[in-house]
Amino acid sequence: MPTASRWGALALVARPLYIATEIFVAAAVIGDYSLLADTVSRLGETGCAPDYCSVRHAWMNGSFVAFGLLLAGSAVTLSRRLGPWATGLLVVSGLSSVATGLTPQDQHPTAHVIAATPLFVAQPAALVALAFHIRDEQPILARVMLGGGVVTGAGAAAFILAGDEYAGLFERLALWPVVILLAVYGVVLSRASRCSSSW
Repeated sequence: MPTASRWGALALVARPLYIATEIFVAAAVIGDYSLLADTVSRLGETGCAPDYCSVRHAWMNGSFVAFGLLLAGSAVTLSRRLGPWATGLLVVSGLSSVATGLTPQDQHPTAHVIAATPLFVAQPAALVALAFHIRDEQPILARVMLGGGVVTGAGAAAFILAGDEYAGLFERLALWPVVILLAVYGVVLSRASRCSSSW
């Protein structure tokens, strides 16, 4: 595997740190915040009120940007491994994440929604596209990716259509599995690269 592709695989492996960052930011919220009921975007709100303040909002918005760039960059460097459809969809997802971080919900509500929406469509579709691309070479992993695409797509639909009571749960169901499954794929690619290098 070329050096750029190795770095791309490592970038995918590193992306679960996004989930850790989200939990780190949520832990410092002043006021009521629930991972089940409240959206991720609330963690990026820059303004504070007497009953709510995300004091680590810069960490959240910065993570949207940083991990979005990692996703887009890794997709480009791994384009041959991902296939054209998954590559394009993941680049869109990464850029959507970057734009989301640059438009906090409380400061730019309309722009924030426009920026974030492609992420919820492109990521599940990317997992499905990747599943079809690797189905002959890695059939078991392909089935896992396909299942992940279905689950995250359902989570995205529920997040958009359901009420506020479980908005946080459905949003994270749409986002977190993608992070984890792509990290697994990054590990698979890294191990394959090491094995081929040893020969």
